[in-house]
Formats: sequence, structure tokens, C-alpha cells
Amino acid sequence: MDGVYRFLLTPRWWGINVFVLLAIPFCIFMGSWQLSRFEARVEAHRSADRQVETAKTEAARPLADLLPVDQSTSGQRATVTGRYAKQLLVPDRQVDGKNGFYVLTLLRTDSGKALPVVRGWLPGKADTAEAPAPPTGEVTVTGALQASETPGDDGVSSQGGLPSGQTAAISAASLVNLVPYSVYDAWITLDKADSGMTAVPATAPDNSGLDLKAFQNLGYTGEWFVFAGFVVFMWFRLLRREVEFARDAALGLVPDEDPDPDEAPGGEARQPTAAV
Repeated sequence: MDGVYRFLLTPRWWGINVFVLLAIPFCIFMGSWQLSRFEARVEAHRSADRQVETAKTEAARPLADLLPVDQSTSGQRATVTGRYAKQLLVPDRQVDGKNGFYVLTLLRTDSGKALPVVRGWLPGKADTAEAPAPPTGEVTVTGALQASETPGDDGVSSQGGLPSGQTAAISAASLVNLVPYSVYDAWITLDKADSGMTAVPATAPDNSGLDLKAFQNLGYTGEWFVFAGFVVFMWFRLLRREVEFARDAALGLVPDEDPDPDEAPGGEARQPTAAV
């Protein structure tokens, strides 16, 4: 080995080299893992969209066969029979980029529980007078099954203090406080809206889209690869500095340490001057 590089055999540089050899593969592994997580979320997003589209052409199944709602049943077409009961409005909902409100009616089934049914969407500010009354008597409805909403997620409002007859989220936890009977932990949006309203399209299951978590995975991917590059950069920088120092020392360009002020030239100790 060139004498200039003999410092690589010192314990200090052995430690540096071992750290670099371990850090680079670790950073690459973590970056690749985060990238695979992002790609998995992208594929889940595509699969969820395909599932919603495919469900539109499939035969509707009884509600009981699709509960509880999960990623495999969300968006599936369900059919259920009952009688419409209390009607509520869900304000600040958008369809085709326009703001409006959902008309939500609870369907009492033979089990005694009620299923929230979004019968359609209307533009403008939520107004009870604008919402058409539900059909009377026993009805059989068909629509896309959806999981209960969580206030504050995916554009669902978490505001309180709404006027009577309105709810911010379509969820059993919210609706059970508004009606005197049990509510299914699910809801459906009708295939065909009632009374001239616009049908509300089904959405993909939760945690299957390109949400904040997906882009966090992508950001972490970049960070880990940057860390790997930074480790390589710092190793070469330290190596270059050591090589330059070794070459300067070989050429005698490294300045000696300052002499001891108490030492006379020639290495002899300076004698103290007698006091006058």
C-alpha cells in the first residue's frame, strides 16, 4: 500500500470504514422498503378503483352477506328491504366539483336496526324544504355499500353545532345520538337517486388511496437514499483531507509545534535571570 494511505490501517479508520460499509446497505434497504410501501399503496388505490367500477356491473347481494364492511366489500352493491324513517341532511358535500348536500334517510329493517341511505345530492345550501320526502310504505333499495365515515378524514366535516336535522358525518357513532334505535355501522348510496336528485358516486375503501401516508412513504424513500449519498460524500471528504495531510507531512510542509517559551534555542533550558 502507498505510504500515503497507511492511515487506512489505523484503528480510527477501521471504525470509520466499518460504519460506512454498514450504513450504506442499511440506508439503501430502508429506502427500497419505503419505496415498496409506496408502490403497494399505489396498487391498492388502482385495485380499489377497479373494484368500485366492477361492482357496478355485478348483481346486488343481501346486506347481511356483506357485513361488516371491509376493503373487500366496500363498494359492493347491496340490497335491503325496509321502511323509510327519519330524514337528515349532510351539508357541504361536493359532486362533480359543485357544493351541495346529501339527502340521508334512515331505512328501518325487519331487524329493528336502521340503515343510512343516501338517496341523492342537491346543490346549494342544506335546506329541508328542498329535500324531497322519502317514499312511504315498504321499499327495497339497491346501492353501493360504504363504510361509516370518520369526521375530519377525506373531506368529512368535523364541525359541531349544526342545525337540527343535519349531521356532519354518516356514521353509526354520530347517528345513534339522533335517533332512538340502533344504526348499522355502514351506509349505502342509491344506484339511482330519488325525485330528480343526483346520485352520489361510491368511493374507494379507506386506506387504499394515494393519501398522506402514501406520500410520506415516498418522502422517506428519498430521505434514506440521500442519507446513503451523504455517507459516501463524507467518507470521500475525510479520505481526501487525510491524504492531503499525509502528503504535506511527507514533504515537511506540516508546521512544527510552537517551542516552549521556557526552552532556550538548541534545546537547553533557559536560566532564570537573577533579580536586581
